[in-house]
Amino acid sequence: MTTLDPAPVLAAVCGDERLAAFTREGRIQAMPARHARRLLLLDIVAGAFEPGVRYPEREVSQFLGELYPDYAALRRYLVDEGFLSRDGGEYWRSGGTVDGPVPAP
Repeated sequence: MTTLDPAPVLAAVCGDERLAAFTREGRIQAMPARHARRLLLLDIVAGAFEPGVRYPEREVSQFLGELYPDYAALRRYLVDEGFLSRDGGEYWRSGGTVDGPVPAP
């Protein structure tokens, strides 16, 4: 089973000059108000989910909680914007850029 690793996601978000202002102490601290930047951040987060793999809600929540304090809001953004889909307590990637996993720092 694929394990969701927050380290490469956080490195990508913190390293992006358009998103760095929304991070502090290596975590996402605020969600961008501008829709384009929020989509950019969500695309990076969605990149951690392997296409074709279903993840239990508990694992998704734990992973997102390591990225952002309000993991439920982040999960909702991912679903509402079409990056993740859900059914029966499982989540899977349904959108976003697919050009390989987020590179390691």
